[in-house]
Amino acid sequence: MYKYKCKICGYVYDPEKGDRENNIKPGIKFEDLPDSWLCPICGAGKDKFIKSG
Repeated sequence: MYKYKCKICGYVYDPEKGDRENNIKPGIKFEDLPDSWLCPICGAGKDKFIKSG
């Protein structure tokens, strides 16, 4: 599973960790996050993220 980095603030979504602040459990791929999901740091949408390996 790939990590994705926010182009605005640098936050990295790691699917192995999930996003505790937004109740996203570990194991959820970035592609499977709801379209309404926002960066927990700056509030950017999924379209502001790039694959980071």
